[in-house]
Amino acid sequence: QVQLMESGGGLVQAGGSLSLTCAASGTIFSIDVMGWYRQAPGRQRELVATITSGGRTNYADSVKGRFTISRDNAKNTVYLQMNSLKPEDTAVYYCNADRLRINWYSAAVNYWGQGTQVTVSS
Repeated sequence: QVQLMESGGGLVQAGGSLSLTCAASGTIFSIDVMGWYRQAPGRQRELVATITSGGRTNYADSVKGRFTISRDNAKNTVYLQMNSLKPEDTAVYYCNADRLRINWYSAAVNYWGQGTQVTVSS
């Protein structure tokens, strides 16, 4: 069974920094794209950042220049360094593994983590 385990959320003051980590465990052959999404109360889940297995990154405009996504393919782990945090960054942050295969001939499946709370106080 594949699981995504997030860690690193918490409470921080505006202007501060937090680092999130998500490790995918289980039988994994490859993961095409790993990323972070967030959902604030009363709002839809939105993309924060994604990174391909080749290292190509994509960021939401709202976090460009403040957040950095990185990945360790050997560990099936994705990281999110969040700097200059703002109260509007407050949300539950979810890890995503897109087009994950457990072997070379298996179907590509999308997985989500349970989420980790990030709260930025003003």
